[in-house]
Amino acid sequence: MQNFDVINPTRILFGDNHYEKLSELIKSYTDQPKIMLAYGGGSIFKNGIHKKVMDHLSDFEIIEFGGIEANPQFTTLMQAAEICKKENIEFVLALGGGSVIDGVKFIAGATKYDGDPWEVLLREEGKVFSAAISFGTILTLPATGSEANSGAVISRSELNEKRTMGGPLFFPKFSLCNPNVVASLPKRQIANGIVDAFMHTLEQYLTYPTDNLLQERQAEGILSTLIEIGPDVMKDPSNYKLASNLMWCATHALNGNLRLGVPTDWCTHMIGHELTAFFGIDHARTLAIIAPRLYENQFSNKKGKLVQYGKRVWNLTGSDEEIAKTALQKTEAFFQNLGIETTISSYTKVDDNFPELVKQRFIERGWVAMGERQAITPDDVKQIVQAAL
Repeated sequence: MQNFDVINPTRILFGDNHYEKLSELIKSYTDQPKIMLAYGGGSIFKNGIHKKVMDHLSDFEIIEFGGIEANPQFTTLMQAAEICKKENIEFVLALGGGSVIDGVKFIAGATKYDGDPWEVLLREEGKVFSAAISFGTILTLPATGSEANSGAVISRSELNEKRTMGGPLFFPKFSLCNPNVVASLPKRQIANGIVDAFMHTLEQYLTYPTDNLLQERQAEGILSTLIEIGPDVMKDPSNYKLASNLMWCATHALNGNLRLGVPTDWCTHMIGHELTAFFGIDHARTLAIIAPRLYENQFSNKKGKLVQYGKRVWNLTGSDEEIAKTALQKTEAFFQNLGIETTISSYTKVDDNFPELVKQRFIERGWVAMGERQAITPDDVKQIVQAAL
């Protein structure tokens, strides 16, 4: 088992009827009467969540900032950060899914940063967020686990860029996770959430067998649960048992626990981000597109774990070769059965030179040895994208 050092300070309030605690929670992190409420589109007004939250924030002057995109945009978030600076806001409440929460993490850091925060996202030498304002979240879409971790992904569409950030400053102080919100979600978003949680788990699990038996079983438990409930929660999102298990799986998939003491991959995410940056494809769908092709490309390196995955999660029997290949087929079929296409051309027209373009971007960034074995090269990336067209 590899060494690790972990802390997760986020307070999770799971279930219904936690809204009445909002005022008390926020006051424990700021003595200022003014806070920002940040959100995305208009769904929170249609499903009544906005009103429910506002009813419990009467002790505060609220500055609302809406319009945070599904792939939160740098320029939009900078507008919010400027408002926070001008109004001396010390606390932001994120009301949304992973995109809104990611955006608020950036706002929290950018508000306290004196220079151009883009240089932090570019990881320029010596450029870091050294301070951040406090924030909490009210989760409206189970998917990314951003409500319980310190990472974020920020887009800048005019540059076709999607960049990551994070660190100890960016754990939410608290997160209210009410599974009842799943009932109001479009099926597309539910399907995305299932795939998000599934792929976050696979990125930390589908590497090579390790001696951290607990983490491997925890990952397998999440995967098995998602396979069991995925189709049913799509059919009946108002079923609290199904919705609560989906939400808890998504939180556990990326709250930091699964990575402890084990190797991780994340190259599927790195490639998938390029599909979002160039074409605006939903994050979860980029993962469903790239993952099967990456696992085929890295079949020999991942075969041992594919066999374990096939036996334990899919209950497969046969030769190791048969089990590994069938596990990949079942994984892709699981995505497709949720209504998610697994080719780039299903979403957009793409130039034949796109695989080479992605390869060159990886080279320019110095991403030349990736994956759990550092065996994925830019040439492999080109082949993976080509196979996914």
